[in-house]
Amino acid sequence: MSTQSQAAPTPTRQGTSRIRIGSAPDSWGVWFPDDPEQVPWQRFLDEVSACGYEWIELGPYGYLPTDPARLADELGSRNLKVTAGTVFEHLHRPDSWDAVWSQVKDVAALTQAMGGTHVVVIPDTFRDQKTGADIESRNLTPEAWNAMTTGVDRLGRAVQEEYGLSIAFHPHAESHVGYQTDIERFLADTDPAYVPLCLDTGHVSYYRGDNLDLIRRYPERIGYLHLKQVDPAVIDRVLAEDITWPAAVQLGAMVEPPQGVPDYPPLLEAIEELGLDVFAIVEHDLYPCPPDVPLPIAQRTHHYIAGCGIRSLEIGRPANATEQQS
Repeated sequence: MSTQSQAAPTPTRQGTSRIRIGSAPDSWGVWFPDDPEQVPWQRFLDEVSACGYEWIELGPYGYLPTDPARLADELGSRNLKVTAGTVFEHLHRPDSWDAVWSQVKDVAALTQAMGGTHVVVIPDTFRDQKTGADIESRNLTPEAWNAMTTGVDRLGRAVQEEYGLSIAFHPHAESHVGYQTDIERFLADTDPAYVPLCLDTGHVSYYRGDNLDLIRRYPERIGYLHLKQVDPAVIDRVLAEDITWPAAVQLGAMVEPPQGVPDYPPLLEAIEELGLDVFAIVEHDLYPCPPDVPLPIAQRTHHYIAGCGIRSLEIGRPANATEQQS
């Protein structure tokens, strides 16, 4: 088992574009480390590999094996490689550093051991992700906002210095960094040297943000991508009725391409034109879903993206290429 990290993408250096496509447990309906409504991790690995993807994220810490030797064996037998781990942060709350760092260091250590390059950092939602119940105010005080931005700066620096990885900050529905105005404010108040952006196209579109505008105005901050589409009609209802994030997913807010927005080809073309070197991880929020639902969607999505005509895309071939024609 190698503990050497892959060469990290360099999104701030414009040159020959490289867009490495992968997928994640999220596209198999996985939101939690352990949940009876989720597919077993072995099935996820088997199916994501069969689709043709070579790159994956770890998902919620504890869903995949956390022993590096065992995980390396499981991934190697399926020709899979890790791009990133994922954590949630609540650094806007007082005295939160130790609790957040305790989670981050476990995820960063496993990501580093698997040769990954990033830790995707998501702000905690102000509603419970299972029940939708309100947890805290939707608006941060100036003091809490400053605590969050300075805390994320510190987190990015610590992950870089201690593990040789980069964080990628992920705006999220029902968090304090969700709307495009929030994202722009966050970018203005954080250090580009330590805080690249994970541009999740679905979460930006969830609040009617403009992904192309963010890519073109902040190319130096685009360090990582999550590819996701939303159904505008469902989103109109979600926002009008203040429907919770978990309920929105069950209503079909997230859809497979090319059925929703944003349109992928212009977005990927913009990344290519800027010469960015990034991972682009497909996500399709499905929790909870029947176990046979994710694979056909993942197959069709892989086939669609592979056919977008983007020269700099790196996307593996499925074990049985004819499967993706179904």
